Amino acid sequence: MPDASRPIAVLFDLDGTLIDSIGLLLACVHHAFSDFPGRRPTDEEWVAGIGTPLWSQMAAYTESEEQVRELTHRYRSFQRERHDEFTTLYPGTLDVVQALAERGHPMAIVTSKSNEMMHRALEHTGIARYMSAAIGADSCTSHKPDPFPVRLALQELDRGAHEAVFVGDSPHDMNAGNSAGVATVAALWGPFTRDQLRPTNPTFWLDRITELPPVVHQVQQQ
Repeated sequence: MPDASRPIAVLFDLDGTLIDSIGLLLACVHHAFSDFPGRRPTDEEWVAGIGTPLWSQMAAYTESEEQVRELTHRYRSFQRERHDEFTTLYPGTLDVVQALAERGHPMAIVTSKSNEMMHRALEHTGIARYMSAAIGADSCTSHKPDPFPVRLALQELDRGAHEAVFVGDSPHDMNAGNSAGVATVAALWGPFTRDQLRPTNPTFWLDRITELPPVVHQVQQQ
């Protein structure tokens, strides 16, 4: 049971959970593959891989490391150019993060986004100041659905698994959080449906991020 005098940690995925950037990610992949001679991912295939590192998504459609590097370069170039135009917070996100911070809850990002673009998104949307840790694709060698990034965030926040919740929109998030032993919160406002997330057995389901504070309070009291 969490210590009532020690606010539990709240971990967040980024894309599809705090920031509405799915349109940007799809625009990036369309640009990257526009002249590619091989098979191109459908939007559904690409969305299914969101939450895993970009290089691993690219590798599924390529035959060499050179092709992965070339496609990644095209993707990143477009992403840097159009990032701010396409990246916004989901409604209510800033208020929720602010309220959790005021209650003393340490918070962290756990994402498979590159560290460069993770920090840019956090600064652009104004939530960087609320995050005590930020774990991106370049922060570790094991990635979601492996639990290591979640455990690394807990270590940086000085919290045990029983003292944390992990909010994410993808099966990769839920599997990582469950394996790490934290309470998992499935965000249904992202691109993944309830049917897609149900096999991962989230601890909680939320339709809107504004429903999160009562869930955090509930876990704190357990």
